[in-house]
Amino acid sequence: MKPNMSKQLLMTLAAGLVILACTFTASADNAKEPWMFDQIVDVDFVISKVTVPMADDVMLIDARPYLVKYAKGYIPGAVNIPFTEFDQKTDLLPKNKKTLLIYYCEGLQCKLSHKSAFKARALGYTNVKVFALGYPEWMKQNGAYSAITAEQVAAQIAANDTLLVDSRPLKPMYEKAHIPTAISIPFSQFDLLKAKLPRELSCPIIFYCGGLDCKLSHKSAAKAIVMGYKNVSVFETGYPAWKAKFGDAAAGVGVAAGEVEGSIDLERFKTIMAKTPETITLIDVRDADEFAKGHFKTSENIPVEKLKPRIKDLASDKPVVFVCSTGARSGEAYYMVKDVRPDLDAYYVEAQIDFKKDGSFALKKN
Repeated sequence: MKPNMSKQLLMTLAAGLVILACTFTASADNAKEPWMFDQIVDVDFVISKVTVPMADDVMLIDARPYLVKYAKGYIPGAVNIPFTEFDQKTDLLPKNKKTLLIYYCEGLQCKLSHKSAFKARALGYTNVKVFALGYPEWMKQNGAYSAITAEQVAAQIAANDTLLVDSRPLKPMYEKAHIPTAISIPFSQFDLLKAKLPRELSCPIIFYCGGLDCKLSHKSAAKAIVMGYKNVSVFETGYPAWKAKFGDAAAGVGVAAGEVEGSIDLERFKTIMAKTPETITLIDVRDADEFAKGHFKTSENIPVEKLKPRIKDLASDKPVVFVCSTGARSGEAYYMVKDVRPDLDAYYVEAQIDFKKDGSFALKKN
């Protein structure tokens, strides 16, 4: 009998591994197909070999096309060598011919992994296996998640249907630079800040950190899955890969969550207002007469009782921060928004604010 999945996930976290319970043994009948490779392994075998980072004597290889399949989701740790490009990419294979090579593709009807395995053996590799059930079987496992590429992260950001989470430490990494739209939930503070995750468990969430040797995003993903989130993935090559492809698009001060659910860190809020107020959408939910007496220069006035019909039109290109005089109405606005648009990167200021006519302010923590 397999151990309880939640318990096993937590155990593997402690060991610094990525991974999952499993239940498959390859069929003897399938192994008789003439085009199939003679060394077939099951999902248990693959799980036992997936670590973060991957061991030097193991290479997991995805034989599927890059943009069509691999970029959209692959088994964590896998290198992409499409069968159609095998001869052009032999330099990606390890120099040590005794290295364990595990090929996979799109399932039992997919021949790409088998053809690749035969080619690898012909090159002199002596420890070659095929995970015949491939990526679809991996994703069937309880607690499984996929890894994705920078192209897929960019596509999901553009589609505005994903919460992107930076699992690195807030200082100095996230503050120095991060992927656009990403919020900061350092793994070391995951339990404290997990309220920043969407209420809707089906909302797509992407975790990332510092690259293939970094376990923080994988550990965060595993915790999110234990919480019940059903659409979790990891951008495992992380910020270094994003920077290499797109540059430092988000260098500078970013939004950080406060101690209370939905709140923005007060010191961070003050820094943003002093240095980069244009990086957030600031909405003042007080009445119009209050707003007229003093308000933030970059804020828009939408009284809380008039907010609901306008929620669907709120821009999502940058974080939305609600303010009022005490944190009461701004907190109400935050929860109104989360009920309608759980994917929106929204916060509120949980503090007393004394607005000045000249746009300055005095802020006191509640």
